[in-house]
Amino acid sequence: MIKCKTLLVILFPLIALSSHAQVKLATGAKDRASWVKALQRIAYPVIHNLANNTLQKNMPLEMGPGYTNQVKQVTYLEALGRTLAGVAPWLALPDDNTAEGTLRKKMRMEVLQALANAADTTGPDFINFDIPAGQPIVDAAFLAHAFIRAPKALWEPLSQKTKQHYINSFKTLRNRAAAYSNWLLFAGITEGFLLSIGESYDPARIQFAVNKMREWYVGDGWYSDGEKFSMDYYNSFVIHPMLVDLLKILSDNKKAKKEEYDQAVKRMARHAEYLERIIAPDGSFPVYGRSMTYRSGAFQALAQTVLLEQLPEFLTPGQVRSALTQVIRKLYDGNQNFDPSNWLVLGFNGHQPELADTYTSTGSLYMATLAFLPLGLPAENTFWTAAPAPWTSAKIWTGKPAKKDYRVGY
Repeated sequence: MIKCKTLLVILFPLIALSSHAQVKLATGAKDRASWVKALQRIAYPVIHNLANNTLQKNMPLEMGPGYTNQVKQVTYLEALGRTLAGVAPWLALPDDNTAEGTLRKKMRMEVLQALANAADTTGPDFINFDIPAGQPIVDAAFLAHAFIRAPKALWEPLSQKTKQHYINSFKTLRNRAAAYSNWLLFAGITEGFLLSIGESYDPARIQFAVNKMREWYVGDGWYSDGEKFSMDYYNSFVIHPMLVDLLKILSDNKKAKKEEYDQAVKRMARHAEYLERIIAPDGSFPVYGRSMTYRSGAFQALAQTVLLEQLPEFLTPGQVRSALTQVIRKLYDGNQNFDPSNWLVLGFNGHQPELADTYTSTGSLYMATLAFLPLGLPAENTFWTAAPAPWTSAKIWTGKPAKKDYRVGY
């Protein structure tokens, strides 16, 4: 017979372990809930209004100084494509009976209605791609990227009529040339989506984008945005995520070697290390370069590296989740970045229209959703269940050991 004292000695480590596991799960669940809350707050006005045919009626038309586009021709497609590119992985998760699952299902149903309304040529929220401007090349690409990230959730359920509208709309973009910059990837990924669904596509637009990006790689996880390097967040806003997903499509369709895709993922993971390092202990990060009004979208490359479960081994899921959670809370827990109807306002951390670019309007701001890609991992994934941990700058600024940075040769 086991004595009571002996039994306690046996059970205590199990009780302690169970308690520790519960704390980890509770922290991960709390973090995830704060991400979902922030993403819903950002995305809801766009999705809900478009689902109710009131987007063009209710969305503000705030523009940066010296704005150069015809705002009503481009801002609604910007809002749609950019919002969906960030929420797509989350909406692709299977339905469940949790509060999050119920919310996710409701939002997915509204997204499908929104996509149908945007394709209805007789409706008040019809979005026309075929206009005399280059900007739709950009935002069609974000919409195509959303379809690539969640084909079963966002593409396959659409009616054949709605699908055909988007297919035709993507093809109309071929009468315009993409700028000689990251825009080449916009043209390429839209054609890549057409390839992925078995439609006719333009291989030249794809290959030109891939070839130039290969040529523009400058090393250490950085691409030049065109012939001259720009010190900004476009490696994360656009280049790494779209190049990786385009090469995945090409590899899956035997149009590129898998080694090309693997190398692009490895380079993105290196860039993700850089992004993790710039997150300060309080969740702030440097504001420099173009398009800073896209806010948290600056961390898309890190977020996609998490989603693909390709983090370098010394970047633990717990520390990356903790770092990104701090960023999200700093930007979105307060009201400074929203108007009274929860539309994003021009600025970075408040209403700061002077920070907006000449191509920036309200619809442009929804690149912010791109930091939320890890929500596409289920709640039981290690990213969400790992214990919280200090990230690199939090370690360094408190005198704790941290891995030194380095240069890579791939």
